Amino acid sequence: MIGVDVGGTFTDVVSIENGQIKTTKISTDYQTTEQGVLTGAAEVAVDQAQVFNHASTHGLNAVITRRLPKIAFLTTEGHRDILDMGRTWRPAEGLMNPQWRRSYGDANRPLVPRYLRRGIPERTTADGGILIPLDVDATRRELEILRRCNVEGVAICLINAYVNHHHEEQLRELVHEVLGDIPVSISSEVSPLAKEFARASTTVVDVFMRLIYTDYARRLDSGLRDLGFPGDLNFADCAAQLVPVDVAMEHPFRIVFAGPAAGTVSSAHFGSLIGASNLLCADVGGTSCDISLVTDGKPFVDTTFELEHDLIVNALSNEVTAIGAGGGSLVTINAAGELKVGPGSAGSDPGPACYGTGGTQPATTDTCLLMGVIDPDGFAAGRMKLDPELSRQAFENLDCALTFDQRVNYAFNIAINNIAEGLTNVAIQHGVDPRDYSLVAYGAAGPMLLPAALSLVHAAEVIVPPHPGLFSALGLVSTDLVYADSRSAYTLLTTDVAESVNKIFASMEEKLSAQIRDEHKDRVEFQRSFDGRLAGQTWETPFIDVPSGVIDADAIETMVRNFHDTYQERAGNRFEALPVQGVTYRVQAVVKADKVDYPTIGRRPDGEQPEPTREIPIRYLTDEPLTGKEYDRARLLAGDRIEGPAVIREPLSTTFLVPGQVATVGEHAELRIREK
Repeated sequence: MIGVDVGGTFTDVVSIENGQIKTTKISTDYQTTEQGVLTGAAEVAVDQAQVFNHASTHGLNAVITRRLPKIAFLTTEGHRDILDMGRTWRPAEGLMNPQWRRSYGDANRPLVPRYLRRGIPERTTADGGILIPLDVDATRRELEILRRCNVEGVAICLINAYVNHHHEEQLRELVHEVLGDIPVSISSEVSPLAKEFARASTTVVDVFMRLIYTDYARRLDSGLRDLGFPGDLNFADCAAQLVPVDVAMEHPFRIVFAGPAAGTVSSAHFGSLIGASNLLCADVGGTSCDISLVTDGKPFVDTTFELEHDLIVNALSNEVTAIGAGGGSLVTINAAGELKVGPGSAGSDPGPACYGTGGTQPATTDTCLLMGVIDPDGFAAGRMKLDPELSRQAFENLDCALTFDQRVNYAFNIAINNIAEGLTNVAIQHGVDPRDYSLVAYGAAGPMLLPAALSLVHAAEVIVPPHPGLFSALGLVSTDLVYADSRSAYTLLTTDVAESVNKIFASMEEKLSAQIRDEHKDRVEFQRSFDGRLAGQTWETPFIDVPSGVIDADAIETMVRNFHDTYQERAGNRFEALPVQGVTYRVQAVVKADKVDYPTIGRRPDGEQPEPTREIPIRYLTDEPLTGKEYDRARLLAGDRIEGPAVIREPLSTTFLVPGQVATVGEHAELRIREK
């Protein structure tokens, strides 16, 4: 099995062969992303693999940076500004700011400029009736405008199309007739769910992902075959569940957020092996810290997620909160003369000052290099040599009154506090006590920064798993193959609607069965759920269990009872006198897959302790320099204890223990760090 996680800076590749984990890290080429994947695949003998699982942030980064193709948006006349309006929600920092605007609105950086959003005369009623037939002549005139604008794709979202898709299908035919064979996504196929804005934004994202990933997937598949790969190519979706590449390309909006989600799945799987079921997961890379939660061994899954504030995508996703804190976070001085760290990042181009590739501003990587935490000769498995003198010059050039020692010390502590604040906020939002949770530190910079945040977050411990620098990629070989579908239909759940609800589930399961490969059909398990609400409520309670088999009167009663049980569990109240309304019905076809097995390691004879490779100076952490011990992680055995200050090195990551901490090595080579 091979798993590949394509990030904005590096492409992480892991291979599992005969129980052995092999890893490599390749610089990501933004222009020809697949080349880095193929280079890494060749290094781990892809010709002997049977499964190749892929996740990428390429599409996500394209949306965030607006490096997007030109597309058009067609909707019902009078609703062309739905993409600009969003859901009219503001973040906390915008509530008292009259100048605040949405990042994707017309006043800032719209995904689709207003002149490419066109209204079409037509109207379908809420019950699926045709109030105004589609005006074909008016549609052709609008499409002629788009043809002259040279649009590369079209997103179509008509009002109430999730109930009756006839007009959207008719409009798609007209688009192909006038504009030719360009990608077209219609909301009734992409996301046949209620609530127009989320359906519209999801459809727009789907068109972008078609244009970004379709040719990429074709080139990647062809390149893998040229390398002799004989197996199955799968893409991970936003819940880090695997989908065959051909199915993923039918609705590629589902893969836009796959990379960050894979780390959560990897944490949950590894936690199950070591007996840690409550986890605060922190993936600290070059640009961001992606934070997620695992409770009782299960990731927190949402029915939607946001690419930016209020920019909604209707896809099941592991909830991940990103903050601007990573190894590339820039150290700057604001107008008041205060030192700040992040959220801006040096990225991979030009990178931190110590890279010697043109960066002149110091970053967190420069901070840790000057402190002695990072080995300048062993960075990125020795593929890069860092220059501490360039880091020193970058800090000296900061325009502030602080001494040099204070600049480095403050830069480190502010970076740690930024991460601790993000972790605490996620815990508070979910109503959990960090003392009941373990911090999982991964990403190349996670083990270097998270232990120092332990006393601020007040978590039980920090867990550094094996191969932390590629831990998200390991999540791609720790998950199952999943086919999913969902439909919206507002239905009061009474015994007389059993037949109609049964038809909804039967049609979804029939569609999914047709997608499943013959060799997997004997291992498939269908899982049903629905999103429901008390009649009169605005928002739904998601993921209510639905019994298998034919939906009859007894099954409807079970669904209603399950809703009340789940509602009471989540909201603390029970209202059995009120009728229950089903809104969205969901089916997942799960094919269990083989998962990575982390081997156990041996122990030392009683009384022996690991020998450090050397003693190193730890500078700027305290007023006086400290002497710390350096260890090679590959030489550590189960039961070993290491006291801070200490640095534990491995090819693609560094673990830094501050004074007063002790790390114990576990049976699966994990490091468990606690306060003394």
